Amino acid sequence: MRLPVSYSFALTAFAVLALCAAPRAQAQGQSTASPTAGNGTYIAVDPLANVRYDNRYDASLGMAYDHIKAGPNLLQGSNLGGLDLSGTYWFAKHWGVEGSGRAYMGTSGAAPNSAQINGPFVAQYLFVAGPEWLGPHNKHGALIAHALFGGAYGKFEQDLRGNPPYVVGFYNDQVSPAAIIGGHMDLNRSARWVFRVTPDAVMTHYYSTAASGQKSNQFDVNFAISVGVEYRFKKKR
Repeated sequence: MRLPVSYSFALTAFAVLALCAAPRAQAQGQSTASPTAGNGTYIAVDPLANVRYDNRYDASLGMAYDHIKAGPNLLQGSNLGGLDLSGTYWFAKHWGVEGSGRAYMGTSGAAPNSAQINGPFVAQYLFVAGPEWLGPHNKHGALIAHALFGGAYGKFEQDLRGNPPYVVGFYNDQVSPAAIIGGHMDLNRSARWVFRVTPDAVMTHYYSTAASGQKSNQFDVNFAISVGVEYRFKKKR
């Protein structure tokens, strides 16, 4: 499935606005003032003055959304919610290795069926790792790209009352190869804390089993996004 043009436009616009608007936001809302001893004058303090991008490790946690299809021919997709936990080891100024674990859960539409199953529970768990690249950045924020590879565990049969998944047009429970292509849009709040938005394309390759026992494979590309916080640990490269 190709990502809609509107997603790409919206994400690009968000990144530009966030990075461009940050200086004004910091000047108006984040700079603090502290009095000097005895004379009543105030000195402005910039909370972003120590942002350096020279940390060795960072970790992030976000509330996550993932759109999937629980079966190869379903008309209705499934909108799942969950958590995105990621961490990075930086071995150079622009390059690091990122690992990510993501859990998404929700309900899905089902194909018309005689078992009267509607809106069954489904879940997808992703475990991936790969290179991460620090792109344009300044003390206010950064754009970061990543390409992550690993596996996905799709849970589709839990709520089918013992019926085989083909009854509702679902995939079988299984582990699938997975890839995540996308990145982070970071807005620094201090030298350590960051507000992070992570839009991604999530690729999986599940199989389904027909009533005849024949298996068929399906390559899916779906949209996911998470919003949360990142913490940069003090240890430097």
